[in-house]
Amino acid sequence: MFDSLTERLGQTLRNVRGQGRINEDNIKDTLREVRMALLEADVALPVVRDFVARVKERSVGQEVLKSLTPGQAFVKIVHDELILIMGEANEKLNLAQQPPAVILMAGLQGAGKTTTVGKLARFLKERENKTVLVASADIYRPAAIQQLETLAREVEAEFHPSTVDQDPVAIARGAIDQAKKKHIDVVLIDTAGRLHIDADMMDEIKRLHAAINPIETLFVVDSMTGQDAANTAKAFNDALPLTGVVLTKTDGDARGGAALSVRHITGKPIKFMGVGEKTVALEPFHPDRVASRILGMGDVLTLVEEAQRKLDTDQAAKLAKKFKAGKAFDFEDFLVQIQQMNKLGGIASLMDKMPGMSNLPQNLKSQVNDKEFKRIEAIVYSMTREERRRPDVINGSRKRRIATGSGVQVQDVNRLLKQFTQMQKMMKKMNKPGAMKAMLRQLKGGGGMPGMPF
Repeated sequence: MFDSLTERLGQTLRNVRGQGRINEDNIKDTLREVRMALLEADVALPVVRDFVARVKERSVGQEVLKSLTPGQAFVKIVHDELILIMGEANEKLNLAQQPPAVILMAGLQGAGKTTTVGKLARFLKERENKTVLVASADIYRPAAIQQLETLAREVEAEFHPSTVDQDPVAIARGAIDQAKKKHIDVVLIDTAGRLHIDADMMDEIKRLHAAINPIETLFVVDSMTGQDAANTAKAFNDALPLTGVVLTKTDGDARGGAALSVRHITGKPIKFMGVGEKTVALEPFHPDRVASRILGMGDVLTLVEEAQRKLDTDQAAKLAKKFKAGKAFDFEDFLVQIQQMNKLGGIASLMDKMPGMSNLPQNLKSQVNDKEFKRIEAIVYSMTREERRRPDVINGSRKRRIATGSGVQVQDVNRLLKQFTQMQKMMKKMNKPGAMKAMLRQLKGGGGMPGMPF
C-alpha cells in the first residue's frame, strides 16, 4: 500500500535522520523533497501546500533546532502532520438510533460500491455483532442486484430482492420495512453508479436520500484515482450530506494521493479502506496507523488485532509444543503456516504492516509475492501425507508425480525440497538467543530468508 510514496519519503527522511545538526537551509532542501514526493503521489496541490507550510512552521522552531536528535524530531513532525491531514483518529459508524440504522452507499460506477456493501455487512456482523439486511437500488444494472444477492449469501446477511422495473425509493422503503418486521439492526442500501457525475444521477440519489433519511451516507471511491477521488467526493458532498468516505483498492494503490487528499478537501472522515477483493478485506481507517505505514514504520497494532481475531491459537500452541519436544518441522507444519499467513492477508499484507520492511532491498521485495506461495502450496498439496511428514522418501518418480499434479517442473520440486531442508535447519536455530535479530540483519543486507522462496 502506497509503496511509491513510502519509498520516496523514506529516502528523504533517512537523509535528514542522519543529520547531526539541522538548520533552515537543510530543512528547506528536505521540504522540497517532501513536496515533490507528495506531488508525485498525486496529492492535491492545496493539500501539499498546507502540509509543507505546517511542517516548515514547526521545523524551524525550537522543537527541532534545539532537539538532541533533530533528525528524529523532524520525522516525528512529518508523522504528526500526516495524521492531522488524514483526520487524527478513526471515526466509527454512527449506529445509535432505533433499529434499523440505515446506511446509504454512493459513488461512481466501478468504484466498488456493491463489493463494499458485502464487506461492510460482514464487518458489522462479525466485529459489531449486528444483524444486517442489504438491498440494491441500482435499477440500471441487473447484474448488480445478482452480485449483491450472491455477496449476501456469502456473508450470511439478509437480502431484500429488487427488480429493474422498480423505483429506487420503493426498493429502499421496502427494505427498511422488511428490516423492521424482522428486527434487523442495520440496512445497507446500494445505489446506482455512473461513469461520471451527471445531473440525473444526483437528482435520483438526492430524492432517495430525502425519502429514507439515512443515519450514514458513505461515499465509496477508488483510491487509485488519486486526487480525482477527492474532487469527486467533494462534488458528491456538495449534493449530499455525506458522513464519511470508504477508500477502495488501497492494496493496489502505490501512490496514496486519495488517502492524503480526501479529508482535507471534503472535510469528511475516511471511515474504512478496502485492502483486497475478499469480503474480509475491509479495515477501519486509522490515520495514525496509515501514517506509520507511509513512513515505513509498519502497523503492529492492526497486525496484532488481526492475529487475535483470525489466527488459530491451538495450531500455534501445537507447533510450539512440537518444537519444544525437538521434533522436526515438516510440510504439514509448513501448510499450516501458509494457511495462517493467508488469514492475515498474505505475505504482501504482512510485510506492509511489519516495521522496517520498507528498508528491504527492492530486488528482494519484488520477489516476495503471494503468487509464489500459491505455487508452493500447490506442490505441497500434490504430496501424499507420508511425503509431507517424511520429505526424505521423495525419490525421482515421486517428484515427477508431484510436479505433474501441481503443474510445475521437476526442478521446481527439487528447489522447494532444497529450500525446505534449509528451513528445517533455520527452525532449529529459532529458539537460540539473538536468532531473530540475525535474521533481520540478513534480510536488510539483501541475503534473503534461509529456506524461503525469496
